[in-house]
Amino acid sequence: MLSPRVLVPFMLTGTIWGSTWFVITGQISDVPAAWGVFYRFMLATPALFALAVAMGNRLRLNRPEHLLALGVGIAQFSGNFLFVYHSEQHITSGIVAVMFALLMVPNALFARVFIGEKVQGGFIGGSLVAIAGVAMLLVHEWNAAPLGGNVGLGIALAVGGMLAASIANVVQANPTGRGVPMVSLLAWAMLYGTGFDLAYAFATEGPPVIPAAWQFWAGTAYLAIIGSVVTFPLHYNLVREIGAGRTAYNGIVTVCVAMLLSTLFEGFVWDALSTGGMALALLGMGLALKARRVKAVQVQQSGALRR
Repeated sequence: MLSPRVLVPFMLTGTIWGSTWFVITGQISDVPAAWGVFYRFMLATPALFALAVAMGNRLRLNRPEHLLALGVGIAQFSGNFLFVYHSEQHITSGIVAVMFALLMVPNALFARVFIGEKVQGGFIGGSLVAIAGVAMLLVHEWNAAPLGGNVGLGIALAVGGMLAASIANVVQANPTGRGVPMVSLLAWAMLYGTGFDLAYAFATEGPPVIPAAWQFWAGTAYLAIIGSVVTFPLHYNLVREIGAGRTAYNGIVTVCVAMLLSTLFEGFVWDALSTGGMALALLGMGLALKARRVKAVQVQQSGALRR
């Protein structure tokens, strides 16, 4: 864990994914959220295909593999991100990041239902502690409502995004998914998701809104290239090096970075309730991840925690 080839990508992925939550807030301030999602993956998709080619991965998929990519794309790169972008119009990015750190909970439930994987009792106990901590943070957010939006709607949207991401994570772990190079599967899934995002944006927001500010496009490029294309290979190399269970710990780094940025730039104010909630959330996540079996963790947080 302390060798540079492990520690550097471990900290880098956690830090980058922690920062992307805040960058999203700049994207949705200039364009409708639906168009912001489309622009991000419009840039990321060709880059991910290029990465697959550079890695020597096959791009040709058979029909079941294309159907899997379609399902993963709509759940991961459409439903998940559309929910998240809209949720950040109502609650701070740090709170959304903390909620998504609980992605391991629906992942465990869906994995139990669909692929028969079990978890230890310690995971359940740790998850309950983490949920209690997140509930305290949400109560704080409800009382403060710093964005002046509908906090309840923001929470519901974030939960929807978390469930969509969890479905994508579990589905891609089936035997068909394991037979496809990960970068190739993600490239096709992103292509399908981007097509759906385009149709959804036109249907709900009308013609595209194209901002002229260079800051918007710089942020979009950061989310697309750094936050999506660069970090996925680093994440899966870590899975091969130290196992998915230990790799999932960088989700704690992600939460810490996201909450720091939310405090500095979004006006998040700490009090006894929020401090205690954050402490419980981090403690519970650590306990749950430590208790979880390696096999079960392999479907956990396949990059979906990272925005």
